Amino acid sequence: MGRVGAHRACLLACALLWCSAALAQVDINSASEAQLDGIRGVGPATTRRILAERERQPFKDWADLVARVRGIGRTNAANFSAQGFTVNGQPYPGAREAGHAAEK
Repeated sequence: MGRVGAHRACLLACALLWCSAALAQVDINSASEAQLDGIRGVGPATTRRILAERERQPFKDWADLVARVRGIGRTNAANFSAQGFTVNGQPYPGAREAGHAAEK
């Protein structure tokens, strides 16, 4: 592969990484029903509760989500965040550690 080909391959790899990172983050305040159903640990009933509360008023932060949606506690919130979900663009504090613990 020549110099130009290597440069193009590098640009393509960077673009793909950027796109996958952008797609991995989904905000709960804008997630579709299908996206919420895709969260490991969220069933149809919890999805309906999230959507109903969000329609009433968007979630301010993770604490607001946990307080308003029955069935979502701190552990669940951390696991959802570890899967790429955010509230107002913010991950749940300690989500990375919870995600690693769930993998073990």
